[in-house]
Amino acid sequence: MPAKSKAQQMAAGAALSAKRGERKQSELKGASKSMYKSMDKAELERMASGPRKGKPEHKH
Repeated sequence: MPAKSKAQQMAAGAALSAKRGERKQSELKGASKSMYKSMDKAELERMASGPRKGKPEHKH
């Protein structure tokens, strides 16, 4: 499922980098921390990929 907002996409990217070992898990906060715990690598890749153009900053 692709991200619905830029903020969601960025949080998924942060969680994905922690899954890959590029970032420490302890550096994650908020949504990215919960995404790290609840989603697998493939789900995070789908959510973090795709263009950001045209997406709202935050989903209301």
